[in-house]
Amino acid sequence: MQRTEPSLIVVAMFLAALAGFVDALAFTSLGGFFASFMSGNSTRLGVGLGSGDAYAAKMAGGLILSFVSGVIASSVIARATGFRARSAVMAAVTVLLFAAAVISAVMPGPVVLLLLACAMGAENGLFTRDGEVSIGLTYMTGSLVRMGQKLGGALMGDAERWEWVPYLTLWIGFVAGAVSGAASQWRWGWNALWLAALMAAAITVVLVRLGRQTEVPVRH
Repeated sequence: MQRTEPSLIVVAMFLAALAGFVDALAFTSLGGFFASFMSGNSTRLGVGLGSGDAYAAKMAGGLILSFVSGVIASSVIARATGFRARSAVMAAVTVLLFAAAVISAVMPGPVVLLLLACAMGAENGLFTRDGEVSIGLTYMTGSLVRMGQKLGGALMGDAERWEWVPYLTLWIGFVAGAVSGAASQWRWGWNALWLAALMAAAITVVLVRLGRQTEVPVRH
C-alpha cells in the first residue's frame, strides 16, 4: 500500500466506506448475513451445516460463490481493459449495485444480497499488483494486521514511522460506512441501496478523471 499514489489511497478509503455501507445494509436487512465479509459467511456456512440449518448453509454458501464470481469477473474485466482497468471494474461494481437497487424495489430478498456479494467481490479487483490484491477493500482483518505490524516497526525505530496511517484510514472508512449503512437501512430500508449505487457511480467518475497516470494494467 505504501507504493500506492496518495490520490488512490483516498479513493481506497471511500471504497472501504462503500463496502462497510453495503455490508451493514445487508447484515441488518437479511438476518445476519454479509455482503463483503466472507469469513463471517464461512462461519455461518459451518454453523448451518453443523446444526442442520439448511437455509443458513445454503444462503451462506450462495453468498460465498457469488463473491468469488465477482472476483473472477473483475479479473477478466481488468485483463481485457488494460490501462482502463480500475475504471472498468468500478463501472461493473456500479452496474451490479444499481441492479440490486432496482430488484430490491420489486423483490427484496436473497437475490439482492447475492448481487451485493458479487459487487463486493468485484470491488476487490480494483487494487492488484503482480496478480495479487495489494489493498483489501472489503475485509479489515488484513488491514488491522498490517497496521499493527507497521506500528510495531515504528516503535522499534523503523525509518518509515507513519506507514500504519493508510491502514487505519481504511478501517475508519469501513466503520464509518457501516454506521451510515445501518442508519440508512433504519430510515429507508432497501431504498438505501440507491445511495450505495450513486456513491459507486461517483467513484467511477473519479477514477475515469484520474486518467492514465493512475490507471495501470493489471497483471495476472
